Amino acid sequence: MKKTNEIKLYSFDEVFKKKSPAFIRGYKEESARIDLAKKIKLEREKQKLTQHVVAKRAAMPQSVIARLESGEHSISVDTLGKVAHALGKQIDLVESIA
Repeated sequence: MKKTNEIKLYSFDEVFKKKSPAFIRGYKEESARIDLAKKIKLEREKQKLTQHVVAKRAAMPQSVIARLESGEHSISVDTLGKVAHALGKQIDLVESIA
């Protein structure tokens, strides 16, 4: 019997059609959280602000901004609002995750 080292590639849609609705919902929520973290960091860098400056404006420790930007932690709406205000932005909740 001859062994082959073929790798089977699957499209994103092929993988997701085999997943449960709960998995897909969780994936979308996680993706949205990571995208938000990236947007916050990009906006801070665009304005040439340090995490310390944003944290001071938002009246919170710099470590909160660092954790938020890492994308590894969730963020409350209250914290999001403070950070958005510190960056001169508003929160616009128009896109549904469901």
